Amino acid sequence: MTSAVSRKYLVTGSAGFIASQVAKQLLELGHQVVGIDNMNDYYDVSLKKHRLDALRSQSRFQFQQMDLEDRQAIAALFDSHSFDAIINLAARAGVRYSMVNPHVYMTTNAMGNLNLLEEMQKRSIKKYVLASTSSLYAGQEMPFTESLPVNTPISAYAASKKSAEVMAYSHHYLYGIDVSICRYFTVYGPSGRPDMAIFRFIRWIHEGTPIELFGDGTQSRDFTFVDDIARGTIAAIEPVGYEIFNLGGGNQPICLNTIIEKLELLLGKKAMVENKPFHKADVKSTWADIRKADKMLDWRPTVPLDDGLAACVNWYLDNQPWSSQIKLP
Repeated sequence: MTSAVSRKYLVTGSAGFIASQVAKQLLELGHQVVGIDNMNDYYDVSLKKHRLDALRSQSRFQFQQMDLEDRQAIAALFDSHSFDAIINLAARAGVRYSMVNPHVYMTTNAMGNLNLLEEMQKRSIKKYVLASTSSLYAGQEMPFTESLPVNTPISAYAASKKSAEVMAYSHHYLYGIDVSICRYFTVYGPSGRPDMAIFRFIRWIHEGTPIELFGDGTQSRDFTFVDDIARGTIAAIEPVGYEIFNLGGGNQPICLNTIIEKLELLLGKKAMVENKPFHKADVKSTWADIRKADKMLDWRPTVPLDDGLAACVNWYLDNQPWSSQIKLP
C-alpha cells in the first residue's frame, strides 16, 4: 500500500494493542485516522491510555470514546466523517473470558461488526478490513490454510468472530463491499495485552513470582510480532473482493517452554513454574500457512522471535515502575 494520497481511515479499538499500532503506521504513511474505543476495563485501562497518548501527539489523529454497540453514536460518527475505508479491530478478546461472559462477545464482535457494515452500505463506503482469529482453526490439520472449514468453533470468542466473518460476506455479496478478513496468529510485542502469556511471563519472571502455566508447556503457537501484523492489516486495505488472509509467523510453532527459556535469558533470571490443568477452550497448537498473504498482499513477517521478545522485555523494563503495577486480569 502506498502513501501517495492521504486518505481518512476509521480504526476501531484504537486504544488496543494491535489497533494502536495500525493507527501509528497509517499516520506514518501520511494518512488521517479517526480512532474509536469504548475503553472497557477488561484489562488495565492505564495501558490503553498509554497507547492513546502516543497517538494523540499526531495532529492527523482524532479520537472519540465510543462503543460499537451504540448504533446512534456510530451513525453520528459516519455523518461527521467521510471515510475511505473501515478497519475494524475492536473486539472482546480472550478465549477463557468468553466462557464467563459470552453475551458481550456476541454483542460487540458480531453486532458491533453489523453496525459498521450497515453504515457502510448506506454511505457506499467500499472497503472493510476485519480482524479475525486463528482460534477458528481448532482441530484442523496444520499448517492452517484459509480454505479449511471453520464451522466448529470451540469458544464463544471464536464463534463470535466466525459470525462477524460471515456477516461481512453477506454485505460483500449484497452491497459490493470489498472485504479483507485478517486472521491473526498469537500477536505479541511491546505494550502487549496483560492477559496474554508474553506479558505475564515477563512480569512473573522479573518479580520472582511463579508462572501460571496451563498444561505442560508443550502447547505451541505461531508467534507474530505486532509491527508485522499491523503492516499486513494495512496491506489488506487493497481491493481484493472478499478474501481471508492468515497473518502469522509462518514458521514451525514455538512451544511455551521455549518462550520461557528465552525470556529467562533476556531477564537474567530463572522462572518458577506452577503447572495447571490445560484449559478445554484453548487450542493445542497453531501454525499459519501465509502463502496467500505473500502472493496477494506481498506481505510476510520480518521480525525474528528473538528480536521481538527482546523488544517486549526492553519495553517492560523501560517503563518501570509503572509496567510492574499494571493489573493482570
